[in-house]
Amino acid sequence: MRIAQTDDLPTCHALRRAVFIDEQGIAEADEWDDLDAQAVHLLAYVNDTPLGTARLRQVGKEGRIGRVCVLSQARGTGLGAALVRFGVDWFTGQPGVSSVVLGAQCHAQPFYEKLGFAAFGPVYDDAGIPHQDMRAQV
Repeated sequence: MRIAQTDDLPTCHALRRAVFIDEQGIAEADEWDDLDAQAVHLLAYVNDTPLGTARLRQVGKEGRIGRVCVLSQARGTGLGAALVRFGVDWFTGQPGVSSVVLGAQCHAQPFYEKLGFAAFGPVYDDAGIPHQDMRAQV
């Protein structure tokens, strides 16, 4: 397994389409936004096959990890955790970043808690799925 920063946006988009649009039923209008152009993108590979992705954005003193997804056949393998840890480590190296924030689907909160994130703020609807913001200090 390996994680790498990438400029291969078509592969990132294909993974996000498979998970968010095809599997979870999120509308295309909710998935695609103008933030991809401003983000750093990660790909997670197993045997040179890309199976997961995430995007990283710095907003002030916050690092933001978003669009974290892993194809169903790779879930439970540690690939998603490795992807999130890579993102946190990446932000640790960025000047001025003091915390990393993500919007977690509520069912995934225990996954993120194991990685050092704590929920804050209200639960909210994002594309028809309950979410809550979570933060980890770096």
